[in-house]
Amino acid sequence: MGAFKIGMTSVTFRNKTVAEIVEICCREGVEYIEWGSDVHIKTLEDALETKRLCDEAGLTVSSYGSYYRVGSGTAAEWRSLCENASAMGAQSIRVWLGTKDSEKTSDEEYRLLLEDCHSICDVASEYGIIVCPECHDNTFNNNTDAIIRFRAELGRDNFKTYFQSRYFRMEYDLDRIDRTFDFIKDMHVSYSDLKREQMFRKKDKNYLDTLLRKMISKGFEGIVMLEFTQDSSEKAFAEDIRKLKSY
Repeated sequence: MGAFKIGMTSVTFRNKTVAEIVEICCREGVEYIEWGSDVHIKTLEDALETKRLCDEAGLTVSSYGSYYRVGSGTAAEWRSLCENASAMGAQSIRVWLGTKDSEKTSDEEYRLLLEDCHSICDVASEYGIIVCPECHDNTFNNNTDAIIRFRAELGRDNFKTYFQSRYFRMEYDLDRIDRTFDFIKDMHVSYSDLKREQMFRKKDKNYLDTLLRKMISKGFEGIVMLEFTQDSSEKAFAEDIRKLKSY
């Protein structure tokens, strides 16, 4: 296997409890979990109980999957997310960088994104937490040039990014790995057949192999997190984890 670690996101099993997810991870040898704020970790009490269960099982909380929209959230909302993440011992908080593609973001909207991101990075630093936007359309992190520019102008060491495939654009994906590798925190991969998911479809079985081997060749030591599995099936999850462990 490569140097990377293997984890999962709790949103893979939104229909299961924290205890059930911990049990699945232990059974399949998954040591890192990103807990989502939408279902499983809504309060500080949730965070503390989840930390207890993970500690007892020998699991590490890698990150807190929030749905905070940079530029649209409130200071109180962000402070609460940092408190929850800190209580779980999470290294990072996943966010959404705005509500529009970079090409559609006005100068004023860009200024507000930077302003809010300055603020949330400052607060996150109080807790020793890294801020990581997902790679998605309808956010400013929709292309490589945009995130490189944004991070340079933001000037915060605790602002990194996730890597996530962009719908079978191999040349784009490989270029993004090369140009952003120094600030890629973790990687999301999906084996789901849902239309919106982006990796490992039957028509191109080598796609994920190519990306992971690229990351390995560059010495990636972060976490490759399984985000969604076919039909939210425990059997499919086990198969997907075995696939990741084969590298």
